[in-house]
Amino acid sequence: MCHTSPTSFLLFFQLGTFLVFHLWSFDRFKCLRWGESSGTFKRVMTYSYLVTIPLIGAYSIGFAIIKYREGYVQAAFIGIVPKPYMLWDDLSKSAIFPLMLLFSVGWSLEMVTHLEELCFWLFLVNAAANQQDWFKSLYFRTWVVGSICAVIYMPLVTIFTRSDPLRSEAFTFLAGSLGSMCLTVWFLPILWMFPNFLANLKREGVDGSTIIRLTKFHELNTIRVLFRFLFVAPLLVLGVDGVKPHTHEINETPFWTDLLAIIAAFGCAISSALTLVIFFPRSIEGELAAKDQRKWTRSLKATLTQHTQAMTESRGTSISDGLSLAPSRTSAVNIYPPMSAQPLGKLPSSADRDVSFDKSDLNSPDKVWSDVDDAERADTMGNFTHLPSMRPNRRLGSDIELGGMSPNGSTTPPSNTATPRRGRMSRVNPLVHNFTSPIDLMSGGTPSNGSRLTFTRPS
Repeated sequence: MCHTSPTSFLLFFQLGTFLVFHLWSFDRFKCLRWGESSGTFKRVMTYSYLVTIPLIGAYSIGFAIIKYREGYVQAAFIGIVPKPYMLWDDLSKSAIFPLMLLFSVGWSLEMVTHLEELCFWLFLVNAAANQQDWFKSLYFRTWVVGSICAVIYMPLVTIFTRSDPLRSEAFTFLAGSLGSMCLTVWFLPILWMFPNFLANLKREGVDGSTIIRLTKFHELNTIRVLFRFLFVAPLLVLGVDGVKPHTHEINETPFWTDLLAIIAAFGCAISSALTLVIFFPRSIEGELAAKDQRKWTRSLKATLTQHTQAMTESRGTSISDGLSLAPSRTSAVNIYPPMSAQPLGKLPSSADRDVSFDKSDLNSPDKVWSDVDDAERADTMGNFTHLPSMRPNRRLGSDIELGGMSPNGSTTPPSNTATPRRGRMSRVNPLVHNFTSPIDLMSGGTPSNGSRLTFTRPS
């Protein structure tokens, strides 16, 4: 706090710009609305994560303002350093504890998000086909208990050590970095197991789009875990050095203090940005289509406005001249959305169409009846009875027996052949196919919208 430069604090708030840009590009901030179709779990996760960023941003901007206002001092045997907090004015000193409390609350909410991701991916990798409900799993209960502990213990550490600002800062960094470091280390087994999980899905016959989605998430999680280490490790070093009783070699060295603070700020911003991308996946294709639709809507409104004005002016002119107003045939308005130009096929002419049928031909004396007798007709119809019969799909326990063509005309499968079932597909949790993001879940594993996690924005 009093050892770092004001520039290092400003780096923590660089995520705010990306947050606004991404949510605006995603759905024009519609994801922030509390709708009836949104589950409580999704709302809690959305707001708890999005509140984290303003809280950390307020902490960083607040201390940056104080640092710039207080300036630097000449320290003996050290050089020019930021003014220690003991020399700050009363207003600046009174802002230390509120800003540190905002930072601890924001960090606790971030741990809630990281713990939910950890538990969700563990559930997804280890869940069987008959375990579809995330909200009834042990992983969900673990997340609830862990989240309550994180939200409670982080602010309490800051509150109980508020009498000494330097000690409060050190213990806050230490407590938060230890919790985040544990979550980050526990995420490594998921990264290790995920390639085998994807290979197993391929063997089970899962469609390629699902494999692509999960592969993309695996890559993003790998990058995110790397930057989480860059966020947590420097603050852990500063926290451990700060709680030492006597000398503080790292915290009292401007180079190491600024370097570690800058690395932590970049790690926090990039890892949080990747979390935002995973929670709210964008669709470039959908956004371009929506952009074209908006352009067409504006163009249609402008055309209709011009058409209405022209009709009004024409009507006024005709009435003033004593003439009747006839609808203008030259002011047609195109009310259809733009379509890709495709060549139209030639319409068939009347000569190409068979229009020579006449009901009177049925009574014509020249018509010829088919000489097929009843025996031949019965033999022809009898050929259809030799076609194999169809067997319906049937549920057998937790599996499904697929129907099909029976080779012998029987409705039961031969006893010497294996019963066709879903087989491998039955061992894949349906949540693998249906989820849209780690927070977009409904009870029973059903997603709350139709997105397939191909980084497409829900409609």
